[in-house]
Amino acid sequence: RELAAAAGYAVVGEVTQRRREDPTYDLGRGKAEELMRLAADADAEAVIYDGSLSPGQTFSLGDLLPTGTAVVDRPRLALELFADAADSRAADRQLELARLRYELPRLREAVARDASEDVRLRPEGDSRVLDVEKRIESAERALDEIADDRAARRAERRDAGFDLIALAGYTNAGKSTLARRLADEVDDPDFGAEASDRPAACADTAAGDPADDAGALAVADRPFETLSTTTRRATVAGRRTLLTDTVGFLDGLPHEAVRSFRATIDAVRAADCALLVVDASDDPAALRRKLSASLSAIEATDGPVVPVLSKVDEVDADGLASAVEAYETVVAELGPRDAPVADALRSPVPVSVRDESGLGDLADAVADALPTATATVEVQNGGDAQAALSWAYDRAVVAGVEYGGETMAVDLAGRPDVVAEAERRLRGAGSPP
Repeated sequence: RELAAAAGYAVVGEVTQRRREDPTYDLGRGKAEELMRLAADADAEAVIYDGSLSPGQTFSLGDLLPTGTAVVDRPRLALELFADAADSRAADRQLELARLRYELPRLREAVARDASEDVRLRPEGDSRVLDVEKRIESAERALDEIADDRAARRAERRDAGFDLIALAGYTNAGKSTLARRLADEVDDPDFGAEASDRPAACADTAAGDPADDAGALAVADRPFETLSTTTRRATVAGRRTLLTDTVGFLDGLPHEAVRSFRATIDAVRAADCALLVVDASDDPAALRRKLSASLSAIEATDGPVVPVLSKVDEVDADGLASAVEAYETVVAELGPRDAPVADALRSPVPVSVRDESGLGDLADAVADALPTATATVEVQNGGDAQAALSWAYDRAVVAGVEYGGETMAVDLAGRPDVVAEAERRLRGAGSPP
C-alpha cells in the first residue's frame, strides 16, 4: 500500500488469498475472476500485485482484466519509483538496465504469443528482442565504465588519507538522516553527490548546528529518497572519512533487478567500513525480513559491517530488546552461502539521531572497524621534516608531536598505507638523531 501511494496510486479495493501459487494467474482462478469484477466495478486504472509475476502470469491476468487495466507487480512498481528518484548519469543507466532486464522476458512472452497466432509476426518480434538484448549489453558496458571510474576515485581518496564509510539499509530505515547528522559540513563541491554524475546536492547546515536539527530530521519518509550515491566529509573518532549514502533496499525485487544497481551497491561492498542501518521501531517480523533483504543485496564486503539499530527513541527497553533479538535471529540463520557478508558483521549499535543517543558508541565502533596502523618516527627537525609533517597533518595521521632540542618525535595513526607513506617521507626528510 505504501509503495502504491508513493507511486501516486489511490487504492480503491483489495483482493487477498492464501494458497499455493497458481501457474496461470498466481491467484486461483476464482479469486482472479473476483479481481476482474472488482477492477471493472471500480473502473481501475491498474491492478498492483504484491509480489513477482512471471511473464505468462502477467499476460494471463491482463487478458482476464477489463481492457485498459494495467497489471503492475511489485518489481515493476519499484522501478516506477526508481524512475522518479533517478537524478544522475549512473542512476539513469542503472535504472535503464533494470527496466530492460525486467522487460526482456515479458517481450519474449509477447512475441511467442503473437507468433502462435500469426507466424508472420515472428521476424518482427525477434528483431525487437534482439534490440533489447543489444541495449542491455550497451547499458552493461556503460556501467562497467562508471564502476571503473568510481573504483579509481576511491583509490584517489584513500591516497589522500580518507577512510571510506558507506551506509546501507532498507528504505526509510534512517540512513540519510544519520548521514546528515554525521557529516562535518555542507556538501563539498569536490566530494558532494558524485560530482561527475550530477550537480552538487543542495547545501545542508553543518552537523551539530542547532539549525540543522530540522534539516537533518526532515529527510522525506518515502521509498528511494536516495537513488544516487551522495558523499560527504565526516570526522569520526578523529579519523577523516568520506561518508557515502546509498540507495535503500527493497524486499520482493528479483535478483536481476538488484544486480542492475551494482554501481551503487559497490560503494557498500568496497568501503573500509559499512554501516547497515536497521529501523529498530519495525515489528520483529518486518525487521527480520528487511534485514535479510539488505544482507542478500549486499552479498559480501571488503571491510567490516557495523549494524546500526536506528530510531531507538521510538521504542522502549522491551522494544529494543526485541529488535536486538530479531537481528541476532537473522544473523544466526544466515550461512556463508546465503550471505557471505554475515561473516563481516560486528555487534549492533543502538542509535537515535533525534536525541543523539548512541552516536558516540557508533563513532567508537567505526573507529575500531577501520583499518589502522601506528608508528613513531624520531628525526632531526628542519624544513624538509616540517614539510613531511605538514603532509601528514593534511591526511590526519598525526597523533602527537614531541620536540626535543633539534629533534622531533612524531606519533602516527591512521590508514596503514598513509601511515607508511608518512613514515617514509619523515625518515627521508630528516636524519635519525
